[in-house]
Order: sequence, then structure tokens, then C-alpha cells
Amino acid sequence: MPATKTFTAESLITKYAADIAFVAGEQPASTVDDFTGQLRTAAHRFETARILGHEELEDAATFLDRADSSTTGSAALLAEAAESLVFVGDMAAEYRNTV
Repeated sequence: MPATKTFTAESLITKYAADIAFVAGEQPASTVDDFTGQLRTAAHRFETARILGHEELEDAATFLDRADSSTTGSAALLAEAAESLVFVGDMAAEYRNTV
């Protein structure tokens, strides 16, 4: 049985904050609240630019918000958030080419 990867909100922010901040037009987030706000802004901008996958960012923001307020089950929510963020780098690269 393969090992399950463990995610933290901090590890997801560290990995994706720069790309999301670029799209959101802000400095990279360092808190869950700031990051989820930027995810929602980026989702809207991706949708406006007709970049596929913007719904995944809304999902990731929801999973992160729920994980941040959860006392149990946050590992599963963080794994869902991580899955929803897999294509952020590609989406941000496409966005860079359109602006």
C-alpha cells in the first residue's frame, strides 16, 4: 500500500502562494485567511481570462477554510485542497501569457 502524503495549510501556502499572489495582484499570503481570499480572487481572474480550472481554486479555498476551522478531519480536507491546487502552476503560466 503506497504511503499517503500529509499536507499542512502552511505547506500548501508555501508551495502555491507566489503564483496565486501574482494572479491576485497582491503580495504572497502567509495566513490561511489571506490565501483563501487570494484563491477566490485568482479563481475569478482565471474565469474572466477563460482559463480552465478556476472552479478548483474555489474548491481549494473551501477545503482550506473548513480544515482551518475543523478540530477533526482536517487531514482529509487538506488532501482535497492539495488535489484541487495541482494545476496552479500551469494556470498561472497561462495567465502570465494573457496579461
